[in-house]
Amino acid sequence: MGILSNIFHKIFPSSHPANKGAAAPAPQAQPQAAPQAAPQAAPQAAPQAAPAPAAIQQVDVEQILTQMQQSSGQQLNWRTSIVDLLKLLGLDSSLQARKELAAELHYSGDTSDSASMNIWLHRQVMNKLAANGGKVPADLRD
Repeated sequence: MGILSNIFHKIFPSSHPANKGAAAPAPQAQPQAAPQAAPQAAPQAAPQAAPAPAAIQQVDVEQILTQMQQSSGQQLNWRTSIVDLLKLLGLDSSLQARKELAAELHYSGDTSDSASMNIWLHRQVMNKLAANGGKVPADLRD
């Protein structure tokens, strides 16, 4: 499980589609195991599967993180700092962990320039949260 997946697990409910990424290989294995039964069930299953993505409920990321900060009693600036965001979520915020997150998100800059990398990481994490059903304030994403 990658660092981004850990972030998703801390913010999104376990039933949220963003957290289903780790479970994705299992459903792929099932259709291969029962190809004979699929042709009869497929026409009925396809219309039922279509409404599910439209039914994805957005998760208010700002509200969740604000509540986490209030209950933590810490003064963490999660809105601009990737380090504080990771600390708030109870995740490793070390330089090595951030470099791993940068690699996971395909950062092409110099990881020795931690200030630039951190700004980029924060923006990318907020973009990924928004792209996966998170309601993220516009000023925190691209």
